Amino acid sequence: MRTTIDVVLPCLDEAAALPAVLNGLPPGYRAIVVDNGSTDGSPRIAVEHGARVVHEPRRGYGAAVHTGLLTADAELVCVLDADGSFDPAELPRLVATVLDGRADLAVGRRRPVSADAWPWHARTGNALVAALLRRRGVPVYDISPIRVAHRAALLGLGVDDRAFGYPLELLLRAAQAGWRIVELDVAYAPRAAGTRSKVSGSVRGTVRAARDFAGVLRADAGGDGR
Repeated sequence: MRTTIDVVLPCLDEAAALPAVLNGLPPGYRAIVVDNGSTDGSPRIAVEHGARVVHEPRRGYGAAVHTGLLTADAELVCVLDADGSFDPAELPRLVATVLDGRADLAVGRRRPVSADAWPWHARTGNALVAALLRRRGVPVYDISPIRVAHRAALLGLGVDDRAFGYPLELLLRAAQAGWRIVELDVAYAPRAAGTRSKVSGSVRGTVRAARDFAGVLRADAGGDGR
């Protein structure tokens, strides 16, 4: 019997990427596009390509992901960027590690397919934060936006961050809860033409994400983590 899986796609002005991303989802994977204030018609395009669309007025990656988790009703949930940088065909490999009991949380380790897929400033910042996580016992080399876990368990972690720090806090809380975290290589391509990254697309965006990451790490060091 095929397992139905919900795929949460945070979305802010991703109209140019959505058709290929949504059409590329494997059978049995249901798209939940969480619109975070798009002005380019993304919600309409998402509906036209079969996605369920919900709106999250509070800006922030974590806010959009959390709303998607609350909307989902499948036992297993994937989170995937809607910008075309990931091939949705990668998801079943991650899902399999959770379904067969090897992992409680499966995450992707981005492997750029070209030099322009992941700008140096974003790649360097990501590597530094991942190194700090490994020192705290979190076995990852990437703070990746592609992941799979059981929906109820994800919500049970109580991740508070509603901005760019969400994936970092999730990894910290999962490790502190004793979750088995498995990281698999996934191809990472340039974003679809006509879209722009809110993080790696500019030094300013990367600095903003670094600020959010630093806040999460400070809170964890101060004993706010679980």
